[in-house]
Amino acid sequence: MEKIILRKYFKRIPTIETENLILRKIKVADYNDMFEYARLESVTRFLTWRAHADADYTRRYLQLVQDQYSDGEFYDWAVTLKESGKMIGTCGFTSFDENNNAGEVGYVINPVYAGRGYASEALREVINVGFMTLNLHRIYARCMDGNRASLRVMEKCGMTYEGCARSSMYIKGKYTSIHTSAIISDEFIRNLKK
Repeated sequence: MEKIILRKYFKRIPTIETENLILRKIKVADYNDMFEYARLESVTRFLTWRAHADADYTRRYLQLVQDQYSDGEFYDWAVTLKESGKMIGTCGFTSFDENNNAGEVGYVINPVYAGRGYASEALREVINVGFMTLNLHRIYARCMDGNRASLRVMEKCGMTYEGCARSSMYIKGKYTSIHTSAIISDEFIRNLKK
């Protein structure tokens, strides 16, 4: 996977439609919807970033995201409800390992909309882009110890649990164990044929 291909694709991040969702470029106008969940400690306790202090902070963050999109350096989609257009989270790639043709995915869903299968519905489409459009070989996801909901999303999307790296990341003042699940392109294509 070449950096130039990634930049070209994400500079004009395409809109993706699923049964219940539309995945699209995140807009500055989404700041109130994002702040609804980004302000909650219950959401950010399993993330590397801290809760947003106020809606203006979220708005400024989304302004920075626009510059990253312009450079092809931001790989997340807004997860929006098809019926209302409301942004309920994000899903996309957090990083790429060009040398090994791999990508890490991540996702956040507003807890008001949790338990309805939206995270796995969005993630399946992002994985599809990774394998079918970006020609990745391996896609993986990581989560902090205790985040069972995230592990369930990974499993629903066909990922295989690979293990736990004990106390491997220093996050918010403490060492945290990190769990990893992954799927390989051959497995994904086999699952498509079922």
